[in-house]
Amino acid sequence: MKIFVQIASYRDPQLIPTIENMLENAKRPKNIVIGVARQFHPEDGFDDLSKYEKDKRFRVLNIPYTESKGVCWARNQVQQLYGGEEYTLQIDSHMRFEKNWDDEMIKMIKQLQKKGYKKPLLTGYVSSFDPDNDPAGRVTEPWRMSFDRFTPEGVVFFLPEVIPEWKKLKEPIPSRFYSAHFCFTLGQFVNEVQHDKDYYFHGEEISIGVRSFTYGYDLFHPHKVLIWHEYTRKNRTKSWDDDKDWHKKNTACHIKNRQLLGVDGEVYDGDYSQYFGNERTIRDYERYSGILFSKRAVQQDTLDKKYPPNDYPYSSEKEWLDSFATIFKHCIDINLNSVPETDYDFWVVAFHNAKDETIYRQDADANEILRIKNDPDGYGKIWREFNTTEQPKYWVVWPHSISKDWCERLTGSL
Repeated sequence: MKIFVQIASYRDPQLIPTIENMLENAKRPKNIVIGVARQFHPEDGFDDLSKYEKDKRFRVLNIPYTESKGVCWARNQVQQLYGGEEYTLQIDSHMRFEKNWDDEMIKMIKQLQKKGYKKPLLTGYVSSFDPDNDPAGRVTEPWRMSFDRFTPEGVVFFLPEVIPEWKKLKEPIPSRFYSAHFCFTLGQFVNEVQHDKDYYFHGEEISIGVRSFTYGYDLFHPHKVLIWHEYTRKNRTKSWDDDKDWHKKNTACHIKNRQLLGVDGEVYDGDYSQYFGNERTIRDYERYSGILFSKRAVQQDTLDKKYPPNDYPYSSEKEWLDSFATIFKHCIDINLNSVPETDYDFWVVAFHNAKDETIYRQDADANEILRIKNDPDGYGKIWREFNTTEQPKYWVVWPHSISKDWCERLTGSL
C-alpha cells in the first residue's frame, strides 16, 4: 500500500528535516512517494533536494519563488504529481513524525471503514513541536479543532485544543473541520477535491472541508499523536513576505470563498459542479456541523464543542434556522503610538453598520486599557464578541483622557 505525500514548501529550512524524519519513522519507507512543490530562492541553499534526484520515490517541482502564486496554487501543483497511490497524506514542510506513523494511519482508516465509513479522512490541527527544542518540546496530547468565529471576511476560524479524555479513546473522533497541514485519506481524494489555484491562503480549510464532505468523505481527528506541526515559523520568510500583491490575491480569494459557500447570501456565477460532489450538499454539511454560512451563524452544540453531527429532530426548516445564533467576534488592533496618553479613564469601543448606526458598544475601562497598552507585541488587541443580525461595517475606538478630554477618534473598516 503506497502513500502519496504532498508537500508545498516555501523557502523553508525545515523541508529536508521534515522529509528525513518522515522516512526515518515510516514502517515501510519504500512505499512512501513524495511530491514536493519547492518554491526556492537560489541564495537560500537550505532546501536543496538534489540528493534525492535519483530516488524514484521523489517527484519534485523546483519553482523559483518569484513565480509562486500562493499557498493553494502550490498545493494544486503538487496534486498534479499524483500517480494513483492507494493513500495520500498532505502536510506542511515543517513537521515531525511518530514511529510507524504510516502503519498507524492506515490502520485508523481501515478501522473506520469497518464501521461503515466508506471514505474516512483524518485531519486536524495536530500537536505542536519546537525545532529548537526537539524532541523535548513536542506536545504529547492529541488536539482537535473547535469553532472560534467568523472573520470579518467571512472565513470560519478554528482553534486547537486537547481532545477531552483522549487516553480512554480507542478510535478517531468525529470532526467538523479540515486542516490543510494534516490530511490523510484515500488516494482518490487528490483527484476529487483539488485545491483551487485561485485561492491564495485564507479560506482554503473551510472550503476543502465542505467540498470533501459533499464528495462523501467523513472527517475525523486521530485519537493519538502521530505527527507534529510547527506553528510559529519564527524568523522565516513566508510567501506574503515576498509577494507585494498578496493582499489583492487574498481579497479575491475571500470573495470567491463567500460566493461558493453562500456567506452573507452571496452567489457564485460559475460552475459549482467543478467544486462540489454529488454525495451530499452544502446544506447537509451545515446540518452536520451546526454552521450556517448565509447568516454567519452557529448552533449552541457547536459552541459547546460537542461532537458532530448536530442531528436534532427539527419539525421544520424554520425551526432549524431559528436554532442558530449569529455571533460576531473580532480583534481590533491598535497601534500603541496612536494612544500616547497616560491617564485614560475609558475608551469607547463600538461597531457600526453601513448606516453609521451603532450596533454594539462595550467600552474599555482603565484596567483593560492598561493591559492593552502593555502588550509585548507593540500594538494593542481589543477583543469583542456579540450576537448580531447584521454585519458590522467598521469599528470605532475613541479614547477619553482625564486631562485632555476626548482624544483622536480611531476607526477601521471590516
